Amino acid sequence: MRSFFAMLVVALLASWTAQAQVQPCAVAGNNNVFLGIQTIRLWPGDAPEAAGKACEDTPTLTIFEPVKGSENGSAVVILPGGSYIHLAGNHEGRQVADWFTARGFRAFILSYRLASHGYILPVPLLDARRAVQLVRARARDYQIDPARIVIIGFSAGGHLAALAATQFVAGKPDAEDPIERVSSRPDYLVLGYPWIGALSAYDPRYLNFCKTMNIMDRCEALRTAYSPDLFVTKETPPAFMYHTFNDQTVPVEQGLRFYEALVKAGVPAEMHIFANGPHGTGLGKGDAALDQWPNLLETWLRAQGLLTQAQPAAKP
Repeated sequence: MRSFFAMLVVALLASWTAQAQVQPCAVAGNNNVFLGIQTIRLWPGDAPEAAGKACEDTPTLTIFEPVKGSENGSAVVILPGGSYIHLAGNHEGRQVADWFTARGFRAFILSYRLASHGYILPVPLLDARRAVQLVRARARDYQIDPARIVIIGFSAGGHLAALAATQFVAGKPDAEDPIERVSSRPDYLVLGYPWIGALSAYDPRYLNFCKTMNIMDRCEALRTAYSPDLFVTKETPPAFMYHTFNDQTVPVEQGLRFYEALVKAGVPAEMHIFANGPHGTGLGKGDAALDQWPNLLETWLRAQGLLTQAQPAAKP
């Protein structure tokens, strides 16, 4: 009898392990109605530049419903960080989504393709653009205002969000795919300790994308093409940023560089620099001052009118 139960436990453990390994790849129809969560592909078939059909080749959006009764018609696309090597999906993804949905937003976490799986820029940027386009094109389905789309990114996700806000595409009205007919420009930009200088000249004191990925021979071309501060214009959306003075991974100067570009372009921007806090703090790490940054963000969102009910679209 004991042997039978031992075999049963082993079989169950093997089954659970297999499910745990498969689950992250189950992107199609991966819905949890009870929790108000679903995951969808960005493209119905293979994504552009996809090298295969595995989960790491399939960018997705995980959608979180707003808290019932708080819906205000605003949407947020969330880009977790992770050095373009992995995604910090919990403290820079799900926790952030929960924060926004509690304030009436419909939240969308983007799982973009990573350099660790061979996807160098511009591939992640293609995913970020498509995410904003998809949310805007399906605004009626998601009961959101297509002019109230926030994009927020942390660290590497901040670099990508800043690129999406400065290198957007206008959309092609005659495109066969209706998602490609609308603009990829987010209406508002939020950055947490953004890795603006991911492609900066190598400095051994700080994290450097080209050094990490061993592509120093390509870095100058990538720097010229994908440094967000070089592409800020008056069309860049209004921005909210925060960083910490003693960030030892991404120096605050990188955030300041982007902020100064916003100021020069006449883009309304708000930046908060906190004295203490390591890199990767998410919504906060217990520091009495730093933990207030989400409250400052909420005040900024309210000032943009994003926490009040969206007005019905005018009839044509």
